[in-house]
Amino acid sequence: MTDHSTRKPVHIIGGGLAGSEAAWQLARRGVPVVLHEMRPVRATDAHKTQDLAELVCSNSFRSDDWQSNAVGLIHEEMRRAGSLIMACADRHKLPAGAALAVDRDGFSAAVTPALEADPLVTIERGEVTGLPPEDWGQTIIATGPLTSPALAQAIQSVTGEDELAFFDAIAPIIHRESINFDVAWFQSRWDKPGPGGTGADYINCPMDKEQYEAFLDAVLAGEKTEFKEWEGTPYFEGCLPIEVMASRGRDTLRFGPMKPVGLTDPRTGRRPWAVVQLRQDNALGTLFNMVGFQTKLKHGEQARVFRMIPGLEDAQFARLGGIHRNTFLNSPRLLDGQLRLKARPAIRFAGQITGCEGYVESAAIGLLAGRFAAAEARGETTGAPPPVTALGAILAHVTGGHLDGGKGSFQPMNVNFGLFPDLDETATGKGKQKGANRKLAMANRALAALDSWLGEDRAAAA
Repeated sequence: MTDHSTRKPVHIIGGGLAGSEAAWQLARRGVPVVLHEMRPVRATDAHKTQDLAELVCSNSFRSDDWQSNAVGLIHEEMRRAGSLIMACADRHKLPAGAALAVDRDGFSAAVTPALEADPLVTIERGEVTGLPPEDWGQTIIATGPLTSPALAQAIQSVTGEDELAFFDAIAPIIHRESINFDVAWFQSRWDKPGPGGTGADYINCPMDKEQYEAFLDAVLAGEKTEFKEWEGTPYFEGCLPIEVMASRGRDTLRFGPMKPVGLTDPRTGRRPWAVVQLRQDNALGTLFNMVGFQTKLKHGEQARVFRMIPGLEDAQFARLGGIHRNTFLNSPRLLDGQLRLKARPAIRFAGQITGCEGYVESAAIGLLAGRFAAAEARGETTGAPPPVTALGAILAHVTGGHLDGGKGSFQPMNVNFGLFPDLDETATGKGKQKGANRKLAMANRALAALDSWLGEDRAAAA
């Protein structure tokens, strides 16, 4: 039996999705871990608990369809790679159409004891205010988009790069009992079921044209929170506040989070002009969040404006929306292909601070950082996952997916099939494939390549 007591631990700073996943992967490979989490000693503007892997924004892991969606594909790849985050998400899934949504409290309450119970994982509560000391050896910084100012400044000092940042916003959560079901109804878009769902998983609040126009005017005129010290900081395009979308044109919301396609109002038998959707947020089904309704409207304005939505006239809010600043590295210039800081190779980065976006993408980078660090601790070598896999594609985006090396253009991104190498049509002998067939071919190629990579990794670790 291997004696793990003599092996130097890997330190992980940050107990979010990426840090938790990295710790799990290291421990599974017999490498001891010291996981540093500053909560509850120091709180953040967005977290509410001291649990590891707390979900602070949406409760959705997005699409779970691996055959036609790159997010669903990365779900499946992580499951095959033994992901703790995906195991806990599957255990606490909620009805959400074709998406994988989770009971946020049950999810984080499952991650925390799993790591606490692992004999190779030590959890230390307290803030790390600077770069890790040299005697720590290998360290993974997975502090996410809410990196503390002191640590962010220390990172900036060693990278020599200006800090990059963008705003992120949180959507409100509503008590189901306060929703008017004489107006609202349950239906998934196109009646499509998903994991744990029935095809009628979203609450839909319809608007006619006049109601939509009045709502739009109220959103644009509503008093908003301003952050003058953050002026010039760009928003992430995948998580825009509704008032920013509204300012881009009067139909932007109606073709974005309020699009009515695939939905039929049972009272009229017709498609509404616009729809606000709400997605279940807890296992009891008592809380629902407003899909795509990130906002920087002031709290009083949110209650007033959102109660203009048909079906939400008497809405009671369990949480109103909020906004905070996120930070990320210019990773293509600063990190190598195994997520090591070029200026200090003993330090790896993982999660959203690397410039990936989304829960599963953050956990995926944590998974890879943990595996890379474990191989190094064991004196082994392991290659990156093939670029035709979802894991390999998001890693390539973070570590080098820009023609100019990330200079001036690197921005956070979700995993998507546009990050994958194109299909070799001549090798398949099937000619140019399009649409769903093309995505399925790319997904099948990815899983075959992943299984081969995992097999090589298991053989190296044996």
